[in-house]
Amino acid sequence: MKAIVQDVYGTADVLALRDIARPVAREGEVLVSVRAAGVEQGVWHLMTGLPYLVRLFGYGLKKPKVSVRGREVAGVVESVGAGVTRFKAGDEVFGTSEGSFAEYVCAKEGRLARKPRNLPFEGVAAAAISGVTALQAVRDAGQVTVGQKVLVIGAGGGVGSFAVQIAKAFGANVTGVCSTGKVEFVRSLGADAVIDYTREDFAAAGAQYDVILDTAGNRPFSVLRRALARRATLVLVGGENGRKLTGGFERSLAAPLLSLFSRQKYKSLVSRETYLDLEAVASLIEAGSVKPAVDKVFPLEEAPAAVRYLREGRSLGKVVVRI
Repeated sequence: MKAIVQDVYGTADVLALRDIARPVAREGEVLVSVRAAGVEQGVWHLMTGLPYLVRLFGYGLKKPKVSVRGREVAGVVESVGAGVTRFKAGDEVFGTSEGSFAEYVCAKEGRLARKPRNLPFEGVAAAAISGVTALQAVRDAGQVTVGQKVLVIGAGGGVGSFAVQIAKAFGANVTGVCSTGKVEFVRSLGADAVIDYTREDFAAAGAQYDVILDTAGNRPFSVLRRALARRATLVLVGGENGRKLTGGFERSLAAPLLSLFSRQKYKSLVSRETYLDLEAVASLIEAGSVKPAVDKVFPLEEAPAAVRYLREGRSLGKVVVRI
């Protein structure tokens, strides 16, 4: 099969299209014929090995343990391994598995769900990680309820675009924060208000929010706290400040400690990839409450260009690779 492979850590230049052996589903696994694969920030982190903290999490100290890139997947079940009961050959599925930039990938049964009927594979692939992360940020960490004022920072990105829609589906009044070129896009997602951070400082505007979801990963606590109501919740989703050792995750590490000394709650989110939450996202999609926003679709051979485009920060929602 054809796959996007890397032998060493580095920029998108280390990615290459190659012919490699097709995987075989083992016990508890599902072999998926890939139709589309989402491109999210985790792909870049695993490609570069940055921050170095990523390597310590078991992905390989000197070179990637898994050479095929990609994590979000949508496709058709080709075969199933022993013990698999939820799927059979021919089922259309989506979910997560290391190595989805390929014609075939093996995924654990518990990390797949049935594809929503009302979306093409490209849209579904965009939801596997970003949609689930946004759901867990809104529902679990933020505990968003009807009538709350919610601020989504990075509202024009992959996770942010889902978070805006999911918070609206939960009955919140949502304000999105984004750059100038994404204002109309975020408004089209259903945001009640949009703040262009290049022209306005949301923390200096005087408004206070019940929940802030920071998906951009580079603002200090001192700024975020000014926009929080007295007993509000701040949810940190990832970290992207560019530091080679921790890459912004120091904010997430500090959040629980700072919460001990404040009436405000500071939470860091590490998303959990489960089929139950994939099914929950699929239900929101099928109900019309959420529509994955796909900016550009690249063919498999142009996956390196897709990663570069993601890191430029200009994409409106998600970037997807079509196989």
